[in-house]
Amino acid sequence: MNVSRPPMGWNSWNTFGSSISDELIVSTARAMKEKGYLDAGYEYVVIDDCWSLRERGADGHIVPDPVKFPRGMKAVADDVHALGFKFGMYSCAGVQTCGGYPASYDHEFTDAADFAAWGVDYLKYDFCNFPAAADGPNRYATMSMALKATGRDILFAACNWGTDESWKWMKSVGAHMYRSTGDIADNFQSFSGIAKSQLENFCMSGPYGFNDIDMLTVGMYGKGNVSLGKACDDREYYTQFALWCMLGAPLMLGGDVRNMRPFAEALLQNPRLIRIDQDEECRPPQIVYRGRVVHTDENGWKEYPDAGLTLFKRLSDNEFAVGYFNFADVSGEVPFIFADAGLPYQSGFGLHLTDAADGRDLGVHRDYFHTKLEGHESRVLIARLERV
Repeated sequence: MNVSRPPMGWNSWNTFGSSISDELIVSTARAMKEKGYLDAGYEYVVIDDCWSLRERGADGHIVPDPVKFPRGMKAVADDVHALGFKFGMYSCAGVQTCGGYPASYDHEFTDAADFAAWGVDYLKYDFCNFPAAADGPNRYATMSMALKATGRDILFAACNWGTDESWKWMKSVGAHMYRSTGDIADNFQSFSGIAKSQLENFCMSGPYGFNDIDMLTVGMYGKGNVSLGKACDDREYYTQFALWCMLGAPLMLGGDVRNMRPFAEALLQNPRLIRIDQDEECRPPQIVYRGRVVHTDENGWKEYPDAGLTLFKRLSDNEFAVGYFNFADVSGEVPFIFADAGLPYQSGFGLHLTDAADGRDLGVHRDYFHTKLEGHESRVLIARLERV
């Protein structure tokens, strides 16, 4: 299985929760193809929790809900595959899923064999209702082994929310991506806090083991299963997507792609931002600035500690990406001094900058390039070395 770059796809949970069905999954896959998401790289269509009956069958197998999925899971997988996508499902390392449905504790090999027989290409593996006496890393290793035993290539998306510092061991037990935080909500405080909590841990993220900071809420606008507090606006959605791309996190969509607003749809398919996330070298970003933002107005100035962040990411083909982020509620300047990325003035080189949002050429700059941002705003630039 080739998981050399952060996985991209769509997951049903953020918007639909338990309100899932055969028709929803297939219509979503069809819309993703028609609207260009497949061509942009989003290849997985994943059903999350609440897809089964509340009890296992008499033979010990999990039974798909015949009302939600009357044709069974194999038929859904076949339709998703026929549209050019890969098909994903959900289970849990505990005795029940987070929604209270049968999970895979002590059923790992049985469930993995069923998933393979249905044509599953991706398994999200959660951590609810896990026995206190059990060993988490061992149970993730067990499901990893069960998936291997099926003989089918199945991406293992481990989701233990960062318990036991998952970034230190999940890759070694076979996870291709691993959740490192609690669940995301559709508000600025949630996604920004999640991203900032993992800045120092992305150095351990890379091919065949990517740090997963949860599904995106871009384009939800307060509608759906994870709406909590004040929903994000377009500026904040750009910041969320920019953070995920600069960090090299998996890009799993959580909005209703069948009815996405034009801004969100264009953002999620922005080729310059996706290229940063999917760069073949998969390098984590360097933190070149993390500090205060100073807001100045007619009343003077006020300092906002730890509200500014500048990330510098080395890409293939001798290119770079620079991400500026203002986490304050008010405007302020976020700096980038080139020497902090290894390019001092005396080098004789500058950076030729292009705005990733719209492809606008910003010319060649030397020594520094600071940018003023509104509250919760971000900016991403593509850079190339140029002798000056």
